[in-house]
Amino acid sequence: MAEGDTLKLVAGPPPYLAHQGRKISIDIRRSPRAARIKLRIDPRHGVVLMLPKRASLTAGLAFLRQEIGWIASNINKLPETIPFRDGAMMPLLGRPHRITHVPDQRGLVWAEDGHIYVAGREEHLPRRVKDWTRKMAKTEIGVWAADYAQKIDVRYSGITLRDQVSRWGSCSSTGRLNFSWRLLLMPEEVMSYIVAHEVAHLRHMNHSSTFWSLVQDMHPSVEAAKKWLKINGADLHKYGIEQPERV
Repeated sequence: MAEGDTLKLVAGPPPYLAHQGRKISIDIRRSPRAARIKLRIDPRHGVVLMLPKRASLTAGLAFLRQEIGWIASNINKLPETIPFRDGAMMPLLGRPHRITHVPDQRGLVWAEDGHIYVAGREEHLPRRVKDWTRKMAKTEIGVWAADYAQKIDVRYSGITLRDQVSRWGSCSSTGRLNFSWRLLLMPEEVMSYIVAHEVAHLRHMNHSSTFWSLVQDMHPSVEAAKKWLKINGADLHKYGIEQPERV
């Protein structure tokens, strides 16, 4: 596919890609550990251009231009984004909810009868929903983590929420549990499987048969949860992401 057919690099500043009337930003990053220029498509950040410490932006954009055909063939694999806006639909524990702006109501954000109600001025709605989902995720995950830890007699040093793409959770050598806030969007049996998986690492910091036996004892529906994640997991990264600008 030749550049200009459906995808065009615009040098900026800042540089961006024009694709089917959309303005797609290029997330330019530098890494002292990178040995060469790298390019990837991220479900949340779009096109990511990774530059070694001493590589110039000109060289990076030249590399991107060479790979424009690959980008064009893969960019449509990204899920359509669903920003936090009035009227948007998003799941909570697997059940669909509609974000509903109620400017004259007291309070901030609450869920009720299939709605996520957001009070206050509309320009504050995305941030308020973002803050609320993180708070709710930590509460829900915390309940499951405490329950599982008690069942297998282990302790963790704390819970951290992140928004990573590559994994839903992790357990550090210091006993800290890390989870994606997007677990809040999953059905409860899937979210609880991920929590059980990471809590089990507090006893077995590996993926041995002994580890999996423990996870199975903690959460009998392991295979069903894995299957749900394989089919639906990538789709969860579209929520709360701003849509590309129009050009």
